[in-house]
Amino acid sequence: MQIGRYDIKISGIDKTLLDATQKRLDMLTKPLGSLGRLEELAKTVVAITEKKNPVFKNKVIVTMAGDHGISREGVSAYPMEVTPQMVLNFLNGGAGINVLARHIGAKVIVVDMGVNYDFKGAPGLVDKKIGPGTKSFTKGPAMSRTEAVKSIEAGIDIVLSEKDIDIVGTGDMGIGNTSPSAAITSIYTGRPVAEVTGRGTGIDDKGLKNKIELIEKGLAFNKPDPKDALDVLSRVGGFEIGGLAGVILGGAMKKIPVVIDGFISTAAALIAVNIEPKAGEYLISSHNSVENGHKYALEYLKLRPILNLELRLGEGTGAALSMSIVEAAVKILNEMATFESAGVTSK
Repeated sequence: MQIGRYDIKISGIDKTLLDATQKRLDMLTKPLGSLGRLEELAKTVVAITEKKNPVFKNKVIVTMAGDHGISREGVSAYPMEVTPQMVLNFLNGGAGINVLARHIGAKVIVVDMGVNYDFKGAPGLVDKKIGPGTKSFTKGPAMSRTEAVKSIEAGIDIVLSEKDIDIVGTGDMGIGNTSPSAAITSIYTGRPVAEVTGRGTGIDDKGLKNKIELIEKGLAFNKPDPKDALDVLSRVGGFEIGGLAGVILGGAMKKIPVVIDGFISTAAALIAVNIEPKAGEYLISSHNSVENGHKYALEYLKLRPILNLELRLGEGTGAALSMSIVEAAVKILNEMATFESAGVTSK
């Protein structure tokens, strides 16, 4: 499929490498299958990268930010002004994602996809601004189809321009972005809006009722076509959601593992796999958040999350934590002794 400047060509992973890697894992000094999902992760990374002994020298978290018109309608406990404030916090290294990225030795790329603020060339910020936030999808499309294409292009740009990247994680920032994520999840899973909509930043019961009604209103008004992912994105999505879908597509195009974060990143994955289904083979789900719709989106994608820590921060925090576990899995494969090399009896 052609998305702007990019012809999205993604080959599926080489599944023969799954069995070949399992045979190697079975030769290591441990009972068969005793490292559980670490073995599964190691096999997955080998199949994605097509490298017998993958090494994560360059780990990257892409944290994309954008504002949302629907946030002006009481769907969040925080005002829109928090989005640029948190972007500046990212750039200053003071946010949760900065702490966890330093912990695992990952680089954080902070991207302005559409924040309603003039950052005036803030050092370290990647400017991919499409506009000063989306429109409220309760009154019409959140963005134009052209803007949807540009958002996906921007995400692909980020990944393809990064040299020697070995693994990428996705992260988000945008007050109100659980609303478009819930809308996207409802569209693709077929679940009622009430089932896939959570409290986001911590709204009360009255706020949750209002949020559900607004999302239902937006879907009824816009009538997004689930067979056309660009239509879904343009009708209800966010600029950062489109950008993250691009990151996922770019990662799959480069044959690198893509560790997706929470609800917003998973909504972006729904867009990505409905553009190119084979992109789903390059995804690793980091965690299951407390947002209602996240588990349904993961079920649709047939992904099992690594962690369940009741996270709901976003930013890429869950992706960073899980990236360290994925790296541990490949180190087991690369560094653990075999029965033969260690002189250990295997039976």
